[in-house]
Amino acid sequence: MAGHSKWANIKHRKAAQDKKRGKQFAKLIRAIESAAREAGAADPTASPSLALAVQKARDADVPKDNIERACRRGAGEDDGGARYEPVTYEGYAPGGVAVLVDVLTDNRNRAASDVRSLFTRAGGSLAEPGAVAFLFTRRGQVLLGPGVDADAVLDAGVDAGLEDVEPGEEGTVAWCEPGAVTDLRAALEAADLPVVGAETTMVPTVNVRLDDAAEAGRVLRLLDALEDNDDVQEVHANLDVDEGLLADVEL
Repeated sequence: MAGHSKWANIKHRKAAQDKKRGKQFAKLIRAIESAAREAGAADPTASPSLALAVQKARDADVPKDNIERACRRGAGEDDGGARYEPVTYEGYAPGGVAVLVDVLTDNRNRAASDVRSLFTRAGGSLAEPGAVAFLFTRRGQVLLGPGVDADAVLDAGVDAGLEDVEPGEEGTVAWCEPGAVTDLRAALEAADLPVVGAETTMVPTVNVRLDDAAEAGRVLRLLDALEDNDDVQEVHANLDVDEGLLADVEL
């Protein structure tokens, strides 16, 4: 699909190989608590955002008990729930790569300081709100395993909001409007297609291509460091790196 970020492909590969499951689980639990607090209920059917957060945790094999406790904490039914504030930071990585950083934090000052420091150390900089957000569009995606027939996806999803199909070696992405994610996933699962995940994400409308391995390495290390921060939920970038160049990139 035109405009799809190469960084998103890299992230999906990394996620499949990620050994930091504890940190990944903690971020998913935080997202559930935040969505449950916003919904004012522990029932995942209470809001689309809570349902999506719960399903994403299930896809990552977060234990059912952990998910249910997070729902109750967020809804105020159990003690111990923190109040997380969603914040999006915008900035530029080396090479002019635009970056959006979605954060859920219980300490906005700490989060801002950490994100600013990571950008500065990498040779990038934070930007004013709105400076790079216009370069991205929020879309929904359902991720399927490799080897899926694109025509089968089209047939199953055409009446459920499917807009585009993007085949790839790592798997197939079915694209839709953000509000259609749940319906599209259900339609693809009903057709016995191998759905492995679903989410909404920010897709760049213009990519920045880097052809220098050293510069690409600096950008990827920054994105990696941002994702490793406890407060950061998602990192979006309009980075485009040739697959052949990645072998020369030092992470």
